[in-house]
Amino acid sequence: MIRANGQPALCCVLVTFYISTCLVSVCAGQQLAPVEDKQLLVNWLYGAYVPKDVPLAPMTFTNRLRLYERQTFTTPGIYIKASFLGTIDQAEGSPREWGGGVEGYSRRLASTYGQVFVQNGLSTTGNALLRYEPRYNRCRCSGLWPRTQHALMRNFLTYNQTEKELRPQFTLYGAAFGAGMISSTWKPGGNVWEQGAHGVLTQAGFGLISNWVGEFAPEITRVLRKKWASIRK
Repeated sequence: MIRANGQPALCCVLVTFYISTCLVSVCAGQQLAPVEDKQLLVNWLYGAYVPKDVPLAPMTFTNRLRLYERQTFTTPGIYIKASFLGTIDQAEGSPREWGGGVEGYSRRLASTYGQVFVQNGLSTTGNALLRYEPRYNRCRCSGLWPRTQHALMRNFLTYNQTEKELRPQFTLYGAAFGAGMISSTWKPGGNVWEQGAHGVLTQAGFGLISNWVGEFAPEITRVLRKKWASIRK
């Protein structure tokens, strides 16, 4: 268990978890219209995306809930991200008050998962209110540089409900900042502004890498399969 400096942090996480599970339960219990699976794809490495050959359709409230469920509970991406960040914190010994070993790592792992969990809830809520696009869409262009530009641009800009007009990623980075601030309340000696800024920088770094990998994933997969096939021969 994470030892918070006070009760607000624990309350925030528990309330977010309660609301999230209630929304998912309501969504699952309703008679929903069929959904095109290709509109709600979530990769374990680079997150939610729309393939190049699939039109980018505006998301309904129900689809946003389904995507949130997949990103936060039923696909391994959030657990992999939390484990990776927790491992970095463990290697750096941050925060040092949590010590080392299995106990220290378990605290850091729970902390990073809690932060990512809260960030997902905040970003989903903000995107739904503003009707912003939460998925990455692969570029319909060709060439290394144009596609790289698209991947980098989409880390800081997203589409509104028209799926054509670009807007700054207010909710994505606002959620990262807010989740970082909340995490400071359960980290020993955590500075609210420092943790918020750290959350934004972490999101920027992860976003740039994941968008680029997501953009070129088909090509990367083909190369890896060829190499694997050649090794097996």
